[in-house]
Amino acid sequence: MTEAEIIALPEAGGSCQVQWKRSARARRVSLRICPRQGAVVVVLPPQAARRAGLALLRANGPWVLARLSALAPANKLLDGGSVMLGGQDCTIRHDPRSADGSLEGDRIVVGGVAADLPGRVMAFLRAEAQRRIGVLAVRHSQALAVRPAAIRLKDTRSRWGSCAPDGSLAFSWRLVMAPEWVLDYAVAHEVAHLREMNHSARFWAHVSHLTPHRNAAAAWLRTHGPTLLRVG
Repeated sequence: MTEAEIIALPEAGGSCQVQWKRSARARRVSLRICPRQGAVVVVLPPQAARRAGLALLRANGPWVLARLSALAPANKLLDGGSVMLGGQDCTIRHDPRSADGSLEGDRIVVGGVAADLPGRVMAFLRAEAQRRIGVLAVRHSQALAVRPAAIRLKDTRSRWGSCAPDGSLAFSWRLVMAPEWVLDYAVAHEVAHLREMNHSARFWAHVSHLTPHRNAAAAWLRTHGPTLLRVG
């Protein structure tokens, strides 16, 4: 279970949001930055006391505050704001007369009451992700003569995609905001696992057969991926 609170770090000259997470798999106290929440996560093994996590947090206060301050501002998806779709900036417009989200040129138009606008924009993006990922998965699966058992969308913190032993593929819906060639690589990567459930030379040969964007797309996600996690 995860708990959150604001903790002052006087030694580092600031404060931050902290999420406490107890993990049965953890063997030591550790810290990680959660871009989606704009917080530092303190992971505690089952028997570790909070004071051990607090000591580690304070010892690394300057690093924590520097990493948090380097995050992109949170994008709250407001009327008149913008969000990326396929790597292109789109303006968000609220039109109460519009029943469903739609793409009109470089505008994402959503209806309903104003208070529901962020959720409706995210629902539109998820629907676009499902559609676009589905098209790419079919194309790449046909090229390798494989078939995924299912395609699911998730909202993961670190992994952009995964392939389960049963052949089910899962992707972060946030990939739909990345350039199309980045999404193409992410889908190709997971489809290739349907032939090779590893990262062997044969696996990477399949990826290269499916898409030419491997290195550039991986670099884009390392650089810009945290910004996608700040949306919504």
